[in-house]
Amino acid sequence: MGVMAYSREVLRVLWEFAQIVPVLAGKKPKKEDKASLATLFEDSVARSPHNIMLLFEGRQWTYSEFNVEVNQLAHLLAARGVKQGDCVAVLMENRAEFILVLLALAKLGAPGSLINSSLSGNALVHCLKETSTKKCIVGAERTNTLAKIMPKLAQSLNLQAGRDYFWLPEVGDSADYYCCPDWAENIALTVTSMPQDNLQLTREISATETAMYVFTSGTTGLPKASVQPHFKYLVVARVISKLGFQVKPTDRLYLCLPLYHSTGMMPGLVSFMAHGASIFLRRTFSASNFWPEVQKYQTNCFVYVGELCRYLADQPESAAEKNNSLMKMMGNGLRPDVWDQFRDRFGVQRICELYGASEGNFSFLNVLNKDKTIGAALSPVALVQYDIKNDSIVRDGEGHCIEVPLGEPGLLLGKITSETEFEGYTNPEATASKIVDNVQIDGDRWFNSGDLVRQIDVGFAMGMKHFQFVDRTGDTFRWRAENVSTNEVAEVLNSHPQITMANVYGVEMPSVEGRAGMVAFQLDVRGEAAAALDITAFQSLVERELPGYAQPVFIRVLRDVTTTATFKLQKSQLREEAYHPDKVDGDLIYVRKPRSDAYELLDAAFYQQIVAGTSGY
Repeated sequence: MGVMAYSREVLRVLWEFAQIVPVLAGKKPKKEDKASLATLFEDSVARSPHNIMLLFEGRQWTYSEFNVEVNQLAHLLAARGVKQGDCVAVLMENRAEFILVLLALAKLGAPGSLINSSLSGNALVHCLKETSTKKCIVGAERTNTLAKIMPKLAQSLNLQAGRDYFWLPEVGDSADYYCCPDWAENIALTVTSMPQDNLQLTREISATETAMYVFTSGTTGLPKASVQPHFKYLVVARVISKLGFQVKPTDRLYLCLPLYHSTGMMPGLVSFMAHGASIFLRRTFSASNFWPEVQKYQTNCFVYVGELCRYLADQPESAAEKNNSLMKMMGNGLRPDVWDQFRDRFGVQRICELYGASEGNFSFLNVLNKDKTIGAALSPVALVQYDIKNDSIVRDGEGHCIEVPLGEPGLLLGKITSETEFEGYTNPEATASKIVDNVQIDGDRWFNSGDLVRQIDVGFAMGMKHFQFVDRTGDTFRWRAENVSTNEVAEVLNSHPQITMANVYGVEMPSVEGRAGMVAFQLDVRGEAAAALDITAFQSLVERELPGYAQPVFIRVLRDVTTTATFKLQKSQLREEAYHPDKVDGDLIYVRKPRSDAYELLDAAFYQQIVAGTSGY
């Protein structure tokens, strides 16, 4: 970097830092506050009653109009027995009613359990049991999925038809198609008759109370319910959003990430709602519609995951992307190669990468708008040596962890203090499994992120250390913007009668965000089961028991299984060999191609498409 360029960068960083100082010096949320997600919303209503809050599929609401509907729903739910502290499951896709329900529950102090809309069967039952669900609010689009597990819910949670299920129709769709089932109450029929005033209870809710449960795929077992107190959302709204998006009431967000996802919820919905800004909500992401809608609705902000940005960067140039209104974006998982494309091609001025686990006690934020970094840590963290092959932390002779040097990847740990508590999960054992003791000194406690991160040199940065995400460790990988638990997938696949022990891991593919799921296993050597894999039965199993993002893309039928010295399934070599024919030593490789429902043997032609980055995933 030349002298002039360096001088410009110094001036730019100083300007960015000047924007940070008032936020850092301003009043911070306190855990003892009587404040919540609902009071954030009500404060925005009071400040900006006539600002447009939400646009969704041809409808729009001001903050005042939306508050009336939220209040009516809150009064109705209270009349139906929902009390402060009761967990209520929310089962619906992105739509205006999702936000109505969430805020109505917040006004009652009833935590919403935000369920991944791709879950079904036993995984869905597990999520409802994990949060001791008292009531369910289901969208018409999820009715059939819920109906299939109702007998199990009656037995395990005492959820009763006609009492504990509330149903919301799809506005604008055929009433003949979306009919309220006889086991649920169509609350749309009566909600408009309820009072419109704010509830007195709302102002008594404490910041330490649980706002909602967000499910995260951890390293073992089924999805875990991370506890999300109101305090976390207060911090996001009043600190993170101002440091990252630098939200103003005149901003408008393009929001297409799932609302059950932390990224869609925190830097998305909560950040903009808290400042009286506007949100354009989309049911799902569409690459072809993105730029025309940005232009039509004049959205200047975008909350992203890296995969969406890659899709957009891979699209042919269009007239709609020229002179677009998009100026600021915030999210996570933007690959360095896509970063340059996005900034240069689309003219985005601010890319604020955010990093943090839903259940974690720390976050990183690219507040200085540096390229290709997750930014600086906002709380104490450490990067320590990690043995990938043996899936273990490296310790010195005194039993303490060893920090890695600058530029080398290390396991990311977040220090647990009174200011950076680890809220954990509803399951105490799952919470305990994420805590590492004696990291720097005897007796200290740290949250284990399960991620490899490195410190990088970004030039002049006011002494703020900057970091870059490297990879997941151990038993979790990212695919389709979701964490996939390898153990969870393996538990399902091991129920197949032909599989002795499934080894699940993620593999890289050129020009594809995240890692594709792959499973390796031996066939049962007993009897006729060894003859050949029943691929139809395998396909039926994964479709029935696993959400779409967790279904393996590749299958490897092994002749031999390798384990570590401690009898853990060996994954490092399998990851390296992946799906490459010249490395698998004659093992059969099956693949499920994009937009296909069937597995088939990987042939040379499609393999060449994969390595060329043109496979279509």
